[in-house]
Amino acid sequence: MRTGRHDETATGAVSAARLRHVHWIGGGSGAGKSTIARRLAERHGWRLYPTDDVMREHALRTTAEEAPLLHTFMAMDMDERWVDRSPEIMLETFHWFRGEAFGLIVEDLLRMPRETSVLVEGFRLLPHLVRPMLTAPGQAVWLLPTPEFRRAAFRSRAVPGEGFTARTSDPERANRNLAARDDMFTKRLRDETARLGLPAITVDRTLSEDELVERVSGVFGL
Repeated sequence: MRTGRHDETATGAVSAARLRHVHWIGGGSGAGKSTIARRLAERHGWRLYPTDDVMREHALRTTAEEAPLLHTFMAMDMDERWVDRSPEIMLETFHWFRGEAFGLIVEDLLRMPRETSVLVEGFRLLPHLVRPMLTAPGQAVWLLPTPEFRRAAFRSRAVPGEGFTARTSDPERANRNLAARDDMFTKRLRDETARLGLPAITVDRTLSEDELVERVSGVFGL
């Protein structure tokens, strides 16, 4: 299977029936995707496939021809990535937001035994790429955090002086750029899921973790 710029064509040829045992949780950063996926996988005995964990491996499995935005990003220094560019340019040129190497996710899933259900999670699961992999819309859901929820989530995780933005010359500006980019990405996910008729859940500070687990379970028909 080809990757990179050919992802949509390649994955579109895959029969959704071969991935009938797969459920998908996508969404914006800070929405709690990893936590909800881990709890559901433990509850139901599913295999968990966090796409964040394979980003480095997938990057190494691509060529510059197959994933041009990814390889351009890899060649940048930290300020070029996070400080010097506007949030709008960061959004439009971020390789994972453009679907580069999505085909490698599908390749990995197709190699897994089909006897055990798989729960895939991560921001790389773009609605228009996942939709051809579904036999029913209820196999997938997108968690869409409000800006307030995302800020609170990142504050709770933050360790002063740590994180990749700390390696820039202006961490404060880098964090502002990143927050603005992620807000725009979440809005894009909201618009795309609505247009494609795919399930999405708004995640705000009124929703407890337990409630979110149950709402995702309801989408999946569990």
